[in-house]
Amino acid sequence: MSNNNKKNSGKNSPVVRNKRATFDYEVLDTYTAGLVLAGTEVKSLREGKAGLTDTYCLFDKGELWVKNAYIAEYFYGTYNNHNSHRDRKLLLSRRELRNLENDSKETGLTIVPLKIFFNEKGIAKMEIALCRGKKQYDKRESIKEKDSKRELDRARRDFGKY
Repeated sequence: MSNNNKKNSGKNSPVVRNKRATFDYEVLDTYTAGLVLAGTEVKSLREGKAGLTDTYCLFDKGELWVKNAYIAEYFYGTYNNHNSHRDRKLLLSRRELRNLENDSKETGLTIVPLKIFFNEKGIAKMEIALCRGKKQYDKRESIKEKDSKRELDRARRDFGKY
C-alpha cells in the first residue's frame, strides 16, 4: 500500500506554482535545482502548504539561495519545527551556477522560482528561471492573449454542442 502512495506522489505535478512569475516576467531560461530542506519542511510540502509569492533567488559567496519562500510549519512538528520564511539553499552543478551568476549580473535580469515539485524518486525540486521584467504594456498584451484564447476555447466548446 505504501508503494502505491509513493508512485502517485512521484509525478512531476507541481506542489506549489508561482502564478505571478509568468505574468510579471519574461522567462529566458529555466533550470531544475535541488532544495536543502529540513524533515518538517518536506512533510509540509507533501501536504501542499507552501507559497512562492514575492520569492526571489540571489547569490551569496558562490552559492544560490532562495529568499522569502514560504513553507508552513508542520502541524505535528515539535521543538524541531522549522522557520516558515527561512532562506533555503539551491543545489545546481558548478557549470550551471557559474552560467546563472554571469547571466544574472546583466542589467534587468533576475532569477525567479517558478514551481516546487517532487521528482520520480520523491525528492523535492524547484524550477527556477532567468527572467527579464515585463513592462506594463507587455502585461496588457499578455492579458489580451489570454482573453482571446479563452474566447476561442469557449466558441469551440459551444460549437460542438450544436
